[in-house]
Parts: sequence; C-alpha cells; structure tokens
Amino acid sequence: MDNGRGFSMLAVRGAGMRIGYFDCFAGAAGDMIAAAMVDAGLDLEFLKGRLATLKLDKVKVEVEEVRRGGLRARRFVPSGVGGHEHHHRNIDDIKAIIRAGEIGDKARETAIGIFDRLADAEAAVHGTDREQVHFHEVGAVDSIVDIVSAAIGFDALGIEKVYCSTLRLGGGTVKAAHGVLPVPAPATAELVRGVPCAGGPIDTELLTPTGAAILTTVADGFGPVPEMKIESIGYGAGTLEAKDFPNVLRLIIGLAEEETEANTDTVYLLETNIDDVSGELVGATADKLFEDGALDVFTTAITMKQNRPAVKLSVICETGNAQKLERIIFEGGLTFGIRRQTLERSKLSREFVTVTTEFGDIRVKIGRLGEEIVNIKPEFGDCRRAAKEHDVAVKTVTETAMKAYDSER
Repeated sequence: MDNGRGFSMLAVRGAGMRIGYFDCFAGAAGDMIAAAMVDAGLDLEFLKGRLATLKLDKVKVEVEEVRRGGLRARRFVPSGVGGHEHHHRNIDDIKAIIRAGEIGDKARETAIGIFDRLADAEAAVHGTDREQVHFHEVGAVDSIVDIVSAAIGFDALGIEKVYCSTLRLGGGTVKAAHGVLPVPAPATAELVRGVPCAGGPIDTELLTPTGAAILTTVADGFGPVPEMKIESIGYGAGTLEAKDFPNVLRLIIGLAEEETEANTDTVYLLETNIDDVSGELVGATADKLFEDGALDVFTTAITMKQNRPAVKLSVICETGNAQKLERIIFEGGLTFGIRRQTLERSKLSREFVTVTTEFGDIRVKIGRLGEEIVNIKPEFGDCRRAAKEHDVAVKTVTETAMKAYDSER
C-alpha cells in the first residue's frame, strides 16, 4: 500500500510518536541505511521518482535481495556510477544539486545538514574551511544518492525521532583517495566525537564517513532499543560478504507508547562502592569531577561485606566524557573498578532571564514542558552571592527575585 508519501508496508501513522532505531552491530554505510529503509517499508518507486529530480545523469537505483551471514537483507545498488563519475565537488556544488531536486522541504533540509556536518569533519581533518573542502569519496554521485535517499526515507516513513546503538567501527586499514588510512578513517573519527562507539568486531572498515555523517546528524540519542510498539524491521546489506558475519544494518521502526514533551538525551551513570579511603579524598575527587564536566556527582551511604560502612559514588555524565571522568576516579585512588550504565534522561527545555532587584541582577531559570512553563527558579548561586554582599538571608533574595520576575512578565 502506498499512501502517497512513500509507504509500502507500514500502516498510516496513528497516535503516538514514530521512532526509528538503528542497530549498528555491523557498523553503517550510506547504502546500508537506504537499503534498510526500503526493506522496512519505503516504497522504492516513490524513492526513484524523487531521486530522478536531482538530474544526476545516467544514475539509476536498484534494490536486490541478498544474504549476509545467513540473514536475508536488501542491498541498495546505484548503477551508472563509474570512476569517471567521481567528480571533486565542494559543498556549494552539492547543495545546488540538492536544492534543485524536488525531494520535499524536510528531506532537503536534512540532506543539506548531513553534508554540512560532513564538510565540517573533512575541514577539521585537513585543516581548512568548510568552503575549501573538495569531496572525494563522500562527494561522489553514489554518496549524494545515498544521503539524499536517507533524507527522503526519514521524511517518507514519518520517523520523528531517531536512536542508535553503539556504533561499531571495525578495525585495520582502509584504502582511500589519500592512501591507506587507519580505521576509523580520519573523517569518521571526527564525526563520532562524543558518540558511543567501539572497535571491531572484525578488522575491516564497518562505519564509513557517509554512514557516520547521516546517523550522527539525525540521531536524538544513543543506547539500547527505546520502548516502542514495533511496526516494521528492515535489514540493509553492506558490500562485505562473510560466511560467519552478518554485514547488515538493522532498522526497527515503531510507535512510542507514550509521547513526552520533555527533551530526552543519553547519559552515562558511573558508580563505584568505596569503603577504604577517607571522606576528604572522596570530596576532593567529587570537586574534580564537577570541574571536568560531570553533570552530577553524589554519594549514598551503604553497607558492604562484613558489615563495613561505606559510600557509593555516583557520577552522571555525557557519553563522550565518561572515559576522562573514570580516569579521575581511578587516579584519585578511590577504587579498582567502576560500573557503567547507559541511561535515557528526560529534561525540561531551559532558558534564563535576568531580573533587576535591590540586591542586583539575578538570573531566573525557566523550565518548559513543550510550550508550557512548569518550573521557575532564581539561580541559587546568584542569590547566595547577592545575599552575602548585602548581608541578608538567601531566602530574602530569592523571594525578591521571584517578585521582580512576576512584575516583569
């Protein structure tokens, strides 16, 4: 069934938020993402029709069914893209091609955003500006097709939120335009900064720059499969054929049971039990953890083996900062082991306004759930500073700041 937006297997969107989860146990590439979308329900003829408006001469797209490590999957095969088609294009050339196509406003915005991110990564690697980057592999016609196909798919499949597993990078080396490079390729490594990733499970390139650019641009979070009612599952095959290794990308599409208007992100919880160091060392380490970017640090009184009183040190941090903070804990001599958990966090959208009071300027934090203001609180640090300067109670300053906020609304 085709509803005019590119669905062939999925039901028309109902209540709830549609989410897509990419299971990247074998990495990801642009063609694997596009193939998984077709396998999950994106109508191939609809996609071909949109791609045809890009005016990329001699380029055609076919999808074939293959097997990878015993799994059935689809393979995305652009044809008519030979060595002579791999032009060197800059970001403006690519944007012109995308803007000229009739692919829909949302898909156009997504595709351009992906290429902007890719250009920034290439610029960082080569020490130049985005505008000076001349794409090689990633600027070739087949990669333009892959990225635009993915952008069309996100829109046509009605995917509102995207989540990913840890990104598998592979290992070894890869042959590129600039010679033999280590895996991950430099541009890929730049793209996955701050994102959960891991080497292996085999020594070959599994995550390509194009795949990394797509997923790190659109992903709302990284971690385990989120809670949802699964509607469709698609498998996109890579070019590697290995007997015992299924080189496929799995896309799971479903509806969230309950939609929240709060923002969500993925964080790590680091924890360790401590029973043989002084409280001074724990406190000093906690201060250092805050200084180096921990989102929160706290301790809980516990009892360990042999009824020894102890504390549990808990640290909440961004995924890209976990390794540095673990090192601080180890170097502080607090423990021989740290537990790590991946958590999804809901948080209010936040903004600050400054109000003028008789005690000086005070910032007021405003929390929104969607468009509704649900929490208002004067910034405690500002209130404490003002209270000390004017020799009054902190409560007096906070109440004055709230009155000032109410009067200025």
